[in-house]
Amino acid sequence: MKIRSLVFLAIALTMAPLGQTLLPDQSEEAVDKYFTKLSHAKPKYEKIRLFIHDVASGPNPSIVPVARANGTAKSKTQFGIVNVVDDRLTTGPEDKSREVGYVQGVYVSASKENVSLLVALNFVFTNKEYNGSTLSVLGRIAEFSDNREFPVLGGSGCFRLAQGIVVAKVHSADASTGNRIVECRFHFLHY
Repeated sequence: MKIRSLVFLAIALTMAPLGQTLLPDQSEEAVDKYFTKLSHAKPKYEKIRLFIHDVASGPNPSIVPVARANGTAKSKTQFGIVNVVDDRLTTGPEDKSREVGYVQGVYVSASKENVSLLVALNFVFTNKEYNGSTLSVLGRIAEFSDNREFPVLGGSGCFRLAQGIVVAKVHSADASTGNRIVECRFHFLHY
């Protein structure tokens, strides 16, 4: 019995790293080496299409208000409200689409005159190909625009030094629940 347990443990310890994507070494020496070689590197172009599942209702919402200004309730634009998000990120708009990560960040109502949001989001990848990598996005949503363009400000892991844009548009929305699915088309360069 002890031999079987030891054999199983040895196999499990050997196989464990195979299920994880190998991210770039993040030690100080490895990062120095990475930047030294960077002057000779060519940027890689990536084009990725993903879907955010924004759930505002039900027992487990993925977007919740965490702060309000004193005048938010009287504001026609909900000026001063801060919402935190932790949304599913999938390859398709369907509920059963393959999950590749999640989106975490904040939406802040930042205009007194029209519906306009400040958006700061991290797209965190958990799928095999990009596991542990992130893309960081910061921008403004003019709420009633069809296509919303945000800058990709950076990335980590497989997407180090990412720069580009993401174009987002509402794929579907349920006015009664506040739930919506947002299509995101990323176009960016990284090294």
